[in-house]
Amino acid sequence: MEQKRKATIVDVAKRAGVSVATVSRVVNANYPVKEETRQKVQKAIEELDYVPNVQARELNTQRSSTIGVVVPGLYNMFFAQVIDGIEDYVRQDQYSLLLNCAKNDPKQEMKCITALVARNVSGIIVISPNTAHIKEEFYTQLVRRTPLVFINAYHYIPDVSYVGNDEALGTQEALRHLMSLGHERILFVRGVNSDSYQIKEDTFRVVMRGRGIDPDAYIVNIGEGNSVETVDDTMQTLMGVLPKTDATAVFCCNDLMGVGTINAASALGIRVPQELSIMGFDNIALSRYVSPKLTTMDQNMFRLGSNAAQLLIEKIETGQSKRITLDNTLVERESTGPAPKK
Repeated sequence: MEQKRKATIVDVAKRAGVSVATVSRVVNANYPVKEETRQKVQKAIEELDYVPNVQARELNTQRSSTIGVVVPGLYNMFFAQVIDGIEDYVRQDQYSLLLNCAKNDPKQEMKCITALVARNVSGIIVISPNTAHIKEEFYTQLVRRTPLVFINAYHYIPDVSYVGNDEALGTQEALRHLMSLGHERILFVRGVNSDSYQIKEDTFRVVMRGRGIDPDAYIVNIGEGNSVETVDDTMQTLMGVLPKTDATAVFCCNDLMGVGTINAASALGIRVPQELSIMGFDNIALSRYVSPKLTTMDQNMFRLGSNAAQLLIEKIETGQSKRITLDNTLVERESTGPAPKK
């Protein structure tokens, strides 16, 4: 079967009886066109099923309509909800997204960013970047030619815009909630390769030392924290840890780990929250669907995304860098309760 030839802008101009420049003005909406003429062009576009060539338009305007997004993983709903916020905002400005997954690997993150720059994107948003594991020179050189926004990053680089939650304060509030329920010995569950996990651990260490407790005895690393295996890996690790610890509560760096901990407690016959309180961080949809429902810290995921998109477009248009910090909010559900009596 012979493939139908795609209509060109020249075909549309001929059908409408106008110049190619007029069709371009209607398609790009960058110059005023008489309503009667605009309707003729729109009718020709519909009759010919004409789809504008974005690449050709970008060559003419010397401006890309694509924004790059680098995400650590695709299995944590936290990132999906952040991306939803980004997409919702940039759609209003006629931008599209090009998504790359770094798989929580600093080297892969650099490759993803380099690939996006090679595709001439207008700017890049990096979600939870591994700035602690990447040479600062890589980013300082990058931001000279490509507008850049970090979401939930803790290493300051000049001329990069930032949006994030105060995760140190959020961690303090989470621990304060557990301690208000009488929990003193709290297990801390984290993963690898994340600035976010490290800032939470640093905060945990300060809080525990302030209460005269050695934090090293209560820190558990389950490995990859944003993969399809995270829930099961956490469950398997905690099934080995929980019977040996005197902790009465568990604070997890994200909700996937929190769900894995609930599953471990269930498999061991430990009642939650009567015998063990469990707390997550993020407030992804999954936290509401497990039993018991997971107490967690809300990370404002959609707002993180929309704010990052706003900062990037401002950076593209004005060259100005800004920083926005959002507050975490405690979401108390069913997985935390009073510490068991001795």
